[in-house]
Amino acid sequence: MPEDVTFRDRSELLTFEEIAAFVRVAATLGVDKVRLTGGEPLVRKDLHKLVRMLVAIPGIRDVGLTTNGVLLAEQAGVLFDAGLRRLNVSLDTLDPERFQRLTRRTGVEKVLAGLAAAKRAGFDPIKVNAVAIRGFAEHDVVPLARYCRDNGFELRFIEYMPIGAEQWERDKVFFAHEILERIGREVGALRPANHDPSAPAQDYTYTDGGGTVGVIASVSRPFCANCNRLRLTADGKLRNCLFALDETDVKGLLRAPVIHDEAIAEALRRSVWAKWEGHEINAATFVKPDRTMHAIGG
Repeated sequence: MPEDVTFRDRSELLTFEEIAAFVRVAATLGVDKVRLTGGEPLVRKDLHKLVRMLVAIPGIRDVGLTTNGVLLAEQAGVLFDAGLRRLNVSLDTLDPERFQRLTRRTGVEKVLAGLAAAKRAGFDPIKVNAVAIRGFAEHDVVPLARYCRDNGFELRFIEYMPIGAEQWERDKVFFAHEILERIGREVGALRPANHDPSAPAQDYTYTDGGGTVGVIASVSRPFCANCNRLRLTADGKLRNCLFALDETDVKGLLRAPVIHDEAIAEALRRSVWAKWEGHEINAATFVKPDRTMHAIGG
C-alpha cells in the first residue's frame, strides 16, 4: 500500500450481507467462482463468516482467497472450517532484506508460518503469487521455485503491470519467457500443461512430476479476449477490467429500502457488455486507472 494511504470509513464499505446479496444475484447469471482479495482481506474482522455465507449460495462452486499471508497462521484453521479451500498467498521474495524493501515492513517469517499453517489445515491447492519486477526477480525466481517445489505449493509469477500512480516503467517488467528459462535451467525442465482459455495463468509442470509453475503474462501475452472476470470493490463499485477507467456503482442498489435483484442483474449485464476488447497496455493510447492495486483487488 502507498505510505500516504487514506483509509475509508467502515460505513463506506459493503457489509458481509451486502456482498452476499450481490453474489446471490451474480450466481443466477452464471457466476460460479468467487475470490476474496483486498487490500488485505484478513484484516476484515470475522472474515470466516463471509466465507460461510458465500459457500452456502446456490450455484457458487468455488470460493478462494488471495492474501499477503501475514495474518494467515492465526486464521487458516477457522477459514478452512468455514468452507474455504483455495488460497493464493502473495510472496515476492524469501529474503528478509528484499522483503522489507518491497513491502516497507518486516514479516517474511509470518508469511512462511502462514503457508505452513494453511498446509496443515488441509488447503489444496495453495498457490504462491510473486510479482516479477526486474531488479528483484532475477534474485528470487529460483529460490521461490525451489521452495514451492519442496513444499508442494503451486508457484505463480505475475508480470509487473502499470497499476497505480507511479510512472509506468516498462523496463521493470521481467518477462514470462525469462522466468521460465531461468527455472528450466536451474530448477527443473518444464513443459506446458493443459490450459483453460479463461484462466489468466499459463501453467507448466516439471517433467519429473515435481510440481507446477504458472505465469500470468498480462504485458507480454495479453489474455483479454478470453477474460471472464469482474471485480466488486470493497466500497461497492463494479469493475469489468483491472484497468477499467469507469465503474458501476452497485452499493446504492444494495442499500435501497427494497433490494431489487433485477436492477442488480441489469447492472451486471451492462458491465459485462461494456468489457473492452483489451487493456491496451502495449498501445500508445493506454491510460492508467486512478485506483491503485491495493484498492482494486488482485
